[in-house]
Amino acid sequence: MRVSSVVVALGFVSLLTDISSEAVSAVLPLFITSALGMSTLTYGFVDGLMQGATALVRVVGGWASDRGDHPKWVAFLGYGVSALTRAGLLLASGFLAITALVAVDRVGKGMRTAPRDAMIAASSDPRTLGRSFGVHRTFDTVGAALGPLAAFVVLWAIPNGYRTVFVISFGCAVLGLAVLGLMVPDLRPRRAAWLERHRAREERGLPKCKGCTCDLTALAPGGKQSFSWRFLTEPGVRRLMGVAGLLALLTVGDGFVYLSLQTRDGFASQWFPLLYVGTNAAYMCLATPMGRLADRIGRAKVFVASHVALLGAYLCAAVVGGGTASTVATLALLGLFYAGTDGVLSALAGRLAGPAVRGSAIGTAQGVVAGSRMCASWLFGLAWFTLGRSPAMLVVAGLLAVAVPVAWRTLRPLDARLRTQAAA
Repeated sequence: MRVSSVVVALGFVSLLTDISSEAVSAVLPLFITSALGMSTLTYGFVDGLMQGATALVRVVGGWASDRGDHPKWVAFLGYGVSALTRAGLLLASGFLAITALVAVDRVGKGMRTAPRDAMIAASSDPRTLGRSFGVHRTFDTVGAALGPLAAFVVLWAIPNGYRTVFVISFGCAVLGLAVLGLMVPDLRPRRAAWLERHRAREERGLPKCKGCTCDLTALAPGGKQSFSWRFLTEPGVRRLMGVAGLLALLTVGDGFVYLSLQTRDGFASQWFPLLYVGTNAAYMCLATPMGRLADRIGRAKVFVASHVALLGAYLCAAVVGGGTASTVATLALLGLFYAGTDGVLSALAGRLAGPAVRGSAIGTAQGVVAGSRMCASWLFGLAWFTLGRSPAMLVVAGLLAVAVPVAWRTLRPLDARLRTQAAA
């Protein structure tokens, strides 16, 4: 079964946008710690800000998508904000200005992510939702691999050529915004769900569904439909939010893992962006297969089990004098972790909540993860500063080893529930 054209179009948007964002992200850790001479504690603050700046905005973006029933234009606003920050980077100088622009860029990312994922869910067959997210994440990750590769080529040809990287980033961001505006249709998931569920019943002379309180005028232009956060009280949603937040609290930023590898192996700075390429290449190859696997055996199972790969990456990064084999294994395991969690989390949240609140559910789940990862970056930066590189990695790995079995036991009932819903 093929994925919809909406998924493919959104994939191209994400491809171009990720070339833009990841080209900047790939040079940021070294730019802060080497070019600006800051400590890992400072980088931990910046990385946490990059993670946490999206937390609340993801929820707001999902809410605005559901409330107005126009997720495309909420996403367009988010992509536009990020594009403007690329232009700002061309003019900015100094640590504070760059930090502020990076934070604003993350706000744009948080604003667009939930509406975009809601469009993917609305345009896809529920039985192959994991595959649709996997295909989209494959496009996304191609861009995430090309961005650091472009940064590597620029820095190889032009030492300290950060401005050139920012020019390339801005151009790709504008192209992605154009594709979204011109090629992606203005889906209205809430209206489509109402029509599918109710109009067919009226045409066949059947009464409204049990418990129905809405009518067609509520979905007409200018009409209003009540919105409720009641979905957050559902046991399955609470379980997912709690487990996702716990595991994210033990997920340190990729930049720390790469800095650990660079500190341990001592390779030249211009090779640093290729670490991002390695992880994203693994993610690109595994995103669609992991989405299919999640559809087949259960999305909750795949989501939790993928954190075992993250545990392996931490152990490989903590090894003293690991060499090339350990570095390659670390990048591959990180790619496997993201392939089994990123799109799968959105697919889980999107199916646990109804169409009227799907964007809010996805945004809330992503916001919980972003907020927890912000705390994780701050705490790990402090742990590295006080304990050292290898002990800090081993502490996080030990805590994750304890958390994974707890998460597995907690989320296990969700897969059975979703299979029952799909069969109904």
